[in-house]
Amino acid sequence: MGVPADERAARTWGNDVLMTVRDVGAFVRVLVPVRLTGGYTVTFGAWLGVDADDLRRTYELWNAPEYASLELDGVLANMLPPWEEQTYRRQLRVNVRNADDVPYAVDSTDADLQEILTQEWPHEFVLAALAPFE
Repeated sequence: MGVPADERAARTWGNDVLMTVRDVGAFVRVLVPVRLTGGYTVTFGAWLGVDADDLRRTYELWNAPEYASLELDGVLANMLPPWEEQTYRRQLRVNVRNADDVPYAVDSTDADLQEILTQEWPHEFVLAALAPFE
């Protein structure tokens, strides 16, 4: 759902890591690592759609020592190329690997997304899908 540009400021609260958009939802910035052949990884920056209570809890813990143990369940609010249909609005679990970073994707109850997170993918397949975004 797109929010018209002239309404964004009035309907949005947050920053580049925590955001809520009225009539759309609450979101936490996350990193989604995908393993590539040859021992490489591509890491996508994405938004995780979460409950408002989880957004509030994340906000409260952001600068606290307890942030290091944060785990969240939500839905991936982005399409990740080259798996657009297999990633958008799919269940995702994230946790904090490093207290200085946003949470990382760790697993999914969705079979397609779980495969994307756990399998190794050919460079050519993934990088070709990213080329239009350069």
